[in-house]
Amino acid sequence: MLKKFAAAALMLTLAVPAFAQGPSGETPGLDKREAKMQRRIDQGKDSGALTDKEAARLEKREANLKRAEERAKADGKVTPEERARLNKKADRLDKDIYREKHDKQTAPKQ
Repeated sequence: MLKKFAAAALMLTLAVPAFAQGPSGETPGLDKREAKMQRRIDQGKDSGALTDKEAARLEKREANLKRAEERAKADGKVTPEERARLNKKADRLDKDIYREKHDKQTAPKQ
């Protein structure tokens, strides 16, 4: 009896984290990051911290990230490897947005 209870408790503790991650075909954390990055790019364009070329280059990379996400979702399951690759791309883009917004280049005043 005790062995069955212990086995059931162990299975339950292993199953709970899997449910907490949500469906495997979704990437809600990445979706939020993409929206935040787009707001940062828009804010950089509005404030003049990003030149038109810088903003276009960053938006092109963001579109590339979205396409990679769609390819990962295409089979209905985003594997841990795909998720890691997408997050690494997002990390690099995040850093580059910061770097471009804080460099010496600014958009001309209109």
